[in-house]
Amino acid sequence: MQLGRHHDPIVAIATAPGRGAVGIVRVSGRGLQPLIGALIGGPLVPRQARYGAFRDIDGQAIDQGLALYFPAPHSYTGEDVLELQAHGGPVVLQLLVGRCLEAAATGALPGLRLAEPGEFTQRAFLNDKLDLAQAEAVADLIDASTEAAARSASRSLSGAFSDEIDGLAERIVRLRMLVEATLDFPEEEIDFLEKADARGQLAAIVAELGRVLARTRQGALLREGLRVVLAGQPNVGKSSLLNALAGAELAIVTPIAGTTRDRVSETIQIHGVPVHVTDTAGLRADATDEVERIGVERSWEAIDTADAIVFLHDLTRLHEPGYQAADRQIAERLRQADPARLLHVFNKADAASGAEPDRAGLMLSARTGAGLEALREALLQRAGWQATAEGLFIARTRHVLALREALAHLDAAAEQAAQADAALDLFAEELRLAHGALQAITGAFSADDLLGEIFSRFCIGK
Repeated sequence: MQLGRHHDPIVAIATAPGRGAVGIVRVSGRGLQPLIGALIGGPLVPRQARYGAFRDIDGQAIDQGLALYFPAPHSYTGEDVLELQAHGGPVVLQLLVGRCLEAAATGALPGLRLAEPGEFTQRAFLNDKLDLAQAEAVADLIDASTEAAARSASRSLSGAFSDEIDGLAERIVRLRMLVEATLDFPEEEIDFLEKADARGQLAAIVAELGRVLARTRQGALLREGLRVVLAGQPNVGKSSLLNALAGAELAIVTPIAGTTRDRVSETIQIHGVPVHVTDTAGLRADATDEVERIGVERSWEAIDTADAIVFLHDLTRLHEPGYQAADRQIAERLRQADPARLLHVFNKADAASGAEPDRAGLMLSARTGAGLEALREALLQRAGWQATAEGLFIARTRHVLALREALAHLDAAAEQAAQADAALDLFAEELRLAHGALQAITGAFSADDLLGEIFSRFCIGK
């Protein structure tokens, strides 16, 4: 997305593709009155719906519908905005977009062009109607896959997350002001840390930032979900477990080893958190079939990128030497992964007669459903999810990384303050860097390429 084109008037269909009862065409720019006259045949009263015909260049009606005009700056984008609400057929809406471009080309609105993805919301950000975290929440609200994610995105859109960040930034700025003012009076530097309680102020800021970071991790999990891979030897019940978790027959289940040749994925909800579960081909080194070998390779690729790995064991085969040897081989390779991601699960508890696993793990039966709830809770624990009564706000990985960066700079500032001969210039510099990291979240300080990347992921018309 080219930020330099944000002064051009733009038009787009604002409703989802396909047929519907109502569809909306949205125009944003400056000086829309001539275009309104060409389409409607007369002026519109601001923020008052008018029913009538939308006409083509020959004066013939394209459709009947509602027209709404929002003059700047009291609109979504901060510019003049026109919304045409017509019947939701794709042909009708394309005709209206074409009519807008046609009228613009004849002088009603010079320079009107089709909007790029996210450009309406980008203008809301550029015109200070939304900060960057709120703008991202618009897309997150549209994309929300669970009720909890939708409610959290709504909180972020209302400014809950931004208020937390702005509050932290303000406290850092106040401390910076004290430090930098003291730098102008070198004779005061020695007593500054004690008189201003700079260490105490900094410790309070660090503690609050830690709390915000914890909640932000929760919000990122709500948005992005948890990636879980079911791994293990052939015929340990991975496909049966996927079907049991999803509550549907998604994967083919047979007694034949190697039935699952490729990854099968499904998204489920656990306490409102999206969990993306992937069933993989059975892991074995002696696969003779080329297709199965490729499936095994893809299984390891999925394992490498998973947030949690369910290593599934077959309780009915624990006594078999060959099975035990293959399990040890898989376990050796899985040890290279982060142990925090690994969860041992012993399946077929309903068929095993007193079998005792040789390591800690969960016992369950994918066939009867026994133990599934314990597995769901364990997966959320692996992800760091903590049920809380406080309202969560939606967040993204970039927010988590920015908060971690800010916390690292504040920790460095604390190290400077702890030294007997504390260097206040270095103390102030770490505070400045922490403040900059927080500003990147709300967009007070953001590179153009970051903005382009964020808004390009929006749908067209929003």
